Amino acid sequence: MSIPGPGGQGLQLTPFRGLRYVAERVGSLAAVTSPPYDVVVRPEGLRELETADPYNIVRLILPQAGTPEARHRQAAETLRRWQADGVLAPDPEPALYVYEQRDGPTLQRGLIGALRLSPREEGIVLPHEEVMPHVVEDRADLMRATAAHLEPLLLAYRGNGNGTSGNGAWGRGTSGQGAAENGASGNGAAGQGTGGAARVIERTILREPLLSTTTEDGVDHHLWRVTNPADLVEVSTDLRHHQALIADGHHRWATYLRLREERREPGPWDFGLVLLVDTTRYPLRVRAIHRLLRRLSPDQALPAVRRAFRVRTVDGPLPRALETLAEAAEAARAEATVAARAEPGAPNAFLLAGDGRFHLLDRPDPELLARTIPDGRPEAWRTLDATVLHHTLLDHLWNVPDTPEHIGYLHDSAAAVEQAERLGGTAVLMHPVREDVVHELARQGIVMPHKSTSFGPKPATGLVLRSLTLG
Repeated sequence: MSIPGPGGQGLQLTPFRGLRYVAERVGSLAAVTSPPYDVVVRPEGLRELETADPYNIVRLILPQAGTPEARHRQAAETLRRWQADGVLAPDPEPALYVYEQRDGPTLQRGLIGALRLSPREEGIVLPHEEVMPHVVEDRADLMRATAAHLEPLLLAYRGNGNGTSGNGAWGRGTSGQGAAENGASGNGAAGQGTGGAARVIERTILREPLLSTTTEDGVDHHLWRVTNPADLVEVSTDLRHHQALIADGHHRWATYLRLREERREPGPWDFGLVLLVDTTRYPLRVRAIHRLLRRLSPDQALPAVRRAFRVRTVDGPLPRALETLAEAAEAARAEATVAARAEPGAPNAFLLAGDGRFHLLDRPDPELLARTIPDGRPEAWRTLDATVLHHTLLDHLWNVPDTPEHIGYLHDSAAAVEQAERLGGTAVLMHPVREDVVHELARQGIVMPHKSTSFGPKPATGLVLRSLTLG
């Protein structure tokens, strides 16, 4: 979907002076990178990153200290020290950056730049998830302290070009990591011709990259600078006709907007660090984000749901159980499209773990859903797994508060199960939402419950930073 935006501006991606690691001062570029802050598994993954290299970016995005104030102050001091010591250095002139990730057959390319911030009402950048206020507050305090954007958001837009890397309607992508963590895949009609941003990217990658590295997960990363004025104009002219969907980074986008509102004068806070990916050329994949109920055991969770859901113990190991979840979710979805169904129910399915077994929940009681799901929203929102989980299971049947002490959000299903078993809690494993549902709700201005989706591939954190003191 493309719109002109206010005054025909649409997306405005501007060059900035990237702050980057000096390769000679670190063990390796791969050793100083990290997944996005909310993907890092804590505490194990955090410790691994901290020990990988003394300059790993995780010390900035997830600083460790006794209080929030001390953490943010420590991150700011660390960032200043690394710049003073020459570990991080700014590029000589403002640029956009072409970023490429290659993971086996999966290829993604996009543009990293400083995007003009705009409220939802302008229809230029569309969120699709709610945010948690305490997370926004934490990210805002960190950004204020460091005066930096430490990691780019992932934004998806639909260009007008055909690419050889995939085709889809605004990012109809595919997924991996087991059947139940797969996103919906499909094909769509890409537009004819090639947009200016795509042409600039294709020309740029013919040059020697600014940096190249392979991270521990086997993904190859390459970065190029774009400084030629004609190239920058070509990108700008193309993007001003487009809008974008926030694929990953809702809390950081909300933080950008909050910090901009705190300042009356125009300046660097009017822009936010993003990676823009044209999903007609490089489709994204959609995965689920799982819940860890730290203080609710399966022995407590299961009796509370037996009268409201069909509950079955299913075979493991985890990959097989995830396949069963995927099959149940697809079967429930198919049943929901049939007018005269043999058995009542709704298209929802969940997999519970934590006691050494796997328990499949499906076919929720329609009367219970009608009582517990808020009215006034589209049917697509009312039947989301995340909606049913939060309003029916967590709020009504389990009475679990949505606070960090009670609920953790994990992208990795195995980590969720392992932590549930270790803590005596319950892992609620989710099936990914279909991507067309995400886009349709976003176009209607309807946001999904927080942490409903995990779009990817996500950009590595640490390859390029944006210091707001550099402009």
